[in-house]
Amino acid sequence: MEQRDILLETGTNELEIVEFTVGENKFGINVMKVKEIIQPLPVTPVPHAHRYVEGIIELRGEVLPVVNVARALDLHPNEIQEKDKLIVTEFNKMKVVFRVHSVTQIHRVSWTQIEKPQDMYQGMETQITGVVKLNGDMILLLDFERIVLDIHPESAIGKDKIRKHTQCDRSSKKIIVAEDSPLLRQLIEETLTEAGYTNIDFYENGKDVVTYLELLKEEGKDLYETVDLLITDIEMPQMDGLHLTKRIKETPEWEALPIIIFSSLITEDLRHKGQKVGVDAQISKPEIHLLVQKMDELLEDK
Repeated sequence: MEQRDILLETGTNELEIVEFTVGENKFGINVMKVKEIIQPLPVTPVPHAHRYVEGIIELRGEVLPVVNVARALDLHPNEIQEKDKLIVTEFNKMKVVFRVHSVTQIHRVSWTQIEKPQDMYQGMETQITGVVKLNGDMILLLDFERIVLDIHPESAIGKDKIRKHTQCDRSSKKIIVAEDSPLLRQLIEETLTEAGYTNIDFYENGKDVVTYLELLKEEGKDLYETVDLLITDIEMPQMDGLHLTKRIKETPEWEALPIIIFSSLITEDLRHKGQKVGVDAQISKPEIHLLVQKMDELLEDK
């Protein structure tokens, strides 16, 4: 099944999720991460591979790793059946194939329907990024980036190149960041602080950012004297980064605020979505050194 772009408009605060099963559990993945869904192909084992990794396959001339989601979640880890499906994904500038037990359907939902996971869900080895209730069922959205990070720690956000960039008065700049992942909020804070951007406020989703900006307006404060730049993820419960950007760029009092989308979903196939809502720059995780460089460029004349 080839990825489809059913949504006619970008920035509607909607997404499509592919529902799949592992054992008796129902899970979901954002369609924007999915390149295609295929029948299982012969897998070549790789010596000393991580226990989540079955091996590699060749798909259209590319050699791709196959990750067994059941092993990653400790749900029927040794169960491999003919009905299994392979979900071919692309995010964080990597292509990874995930084996699941079945793929059922695609749902179109609003980010407002996706609830932040409670602590009780976090007992699973891999984090759940959200929960959506559909037709009496609960579909758990998995943190696929976390699975890949467990396998390949070198894919994490790196700070080694940050100090090499333009030296400017970064400490005076007020930065707001919309990011729902606690792990990434910590990494972003550490790396931006090391780069000299020390005046940072974090929000868990786009809705919280809009609430903050509306409060500034109600209090009669000049946004541009209070905030210098916004960094936002795309995938966030309640309000995603594309809809957040659209709201800001369509509001006359806010439209000049520089916005950078920093997301695992920045690929050449998806870059047009950010452009359509008027974002100033798009940086793919984990290239945070490029994020700092772009921040310096956008703030150079402020």
